[in-house]
Amino acid sequence: MYPVSDRFLAAIAEYHTPVTEVTLYRTDGIVEQLAHTGGSVTVDRGSSVRRTCSITLADTSLIPRDPTAKLSVYGARVRVTRGVVYTDGTRELVPLGTFRVDEISGDVDEGPVTLQGKSLEAVVSDDKFTAPYRATGTAVSAVTALIRRSLPDAPVDSSAATDAAIGARTWDVEADPWEAAVEVAAAIGCEVYADPDGVFVIAPLPDLLTASPAWTIAAGEGGAYIKADRTTSADGVYNGVLARGESTETATPPVSSLVVDNDPGSPTYWSGPFGRRPTFYSSSTLITVGACTQAATLLLQSARAPNATADISSLPNPALAPGDVLRVVYPDGTKELHQASSFTVPLDVSSDFTIRTISAKEGT
Repeated sequence: MYPVSDRFLAAIAEYHTPVTEVTLYRTDGIVEQLAHTGGSVTVDRGSSVRRTCSITLADTSLIPRDPTAKLSVYGARVRVTRGVVYTDGTRELVPLGTFRVDEISGDVDEGPVTLQGKSLEAVVSDDKFTAPYRATGTAVSAVTALIRRSLPDAPVDSSAATDAAIGARTWDVEADPWEAAVEVAAAIGCEVYADPDGVFVIAPLPDLLTASPAWTIAAGEGGAYIKADRTTSADGVYNGVLARGESTETATPPVSSLVVDNDPGSPTYWSGPFGRRPTFYSSSTLITVGACTQAATLLLQSARAPNATADISSLPNPALAPGDVLRVVYPDGTKELHQASSFTVPLDVSSDFTIRTISAKEGT
């Protein structure tokens, strides 16, 4: 979760005045605020572009008539924030994302105008390889090089990653560089994504069993809980991942590692009544058993996830991030731990905020 004060978390669980800002970064270097009437930011861990925005504007003059318009799809960016105005007039804002402007549309006479944007993974993804591209060295250096190939000044935070050497890997012409970055990050058990500040992060998914809850969604007075729909399904659920690697470019011998759900208390326990349901992953970047184990561990967290999902409706929390562990306290006092997967933050006073979660376990 984005760092916020205790005062902020208390305020969003009760009546408060929300505030949102949309800052436009023009290609001519001018920075200005955009007056807006609504919109939303969608955050989805399952999407290659983790954050997208749709912003509603009233000013029809913002609809571009030529490529030099200040609000254009030729390199302009917007930064979106939402927060709280406290009773003393002070404000606390958190970023919802930094976006490349991709589309502006609307009725040129009456409006409204709609701005659509994508977070910065899209910049890397769209810069397809025009010649074969070879990655070597360590995972962090390879991912960083893939990102900075398109965004030379991009900040990259790998402080939570444990780096390791990778096998040489070559991608063909037309291949997607962002998919390449995701593949290499998986070799060390990590995800890679652009955070709300536009920083590229290489980090493992927090472990539901060990991570401290980032936020408590409680029913009753002073709580943010509204309702919850819970689903349990065995469709597409796996309780083991066999990761394999072999670098044909360097003649590295094959390596592999099978990681399974070894928690006897888990409903998908490898040796339990659920049975054995493995899935498989292979990449030439994996050159050691340890690298295979890291990759399989990351993939197993996702592979097990659909077994227990929930749609939790709460008061909006703009500081939330995918992967955050949440403690949910239901009206009957039952407690569960969930892990946030996707949600949409409104840019108006709407209280409609549903968090789709992956995994669930009894909480304390």
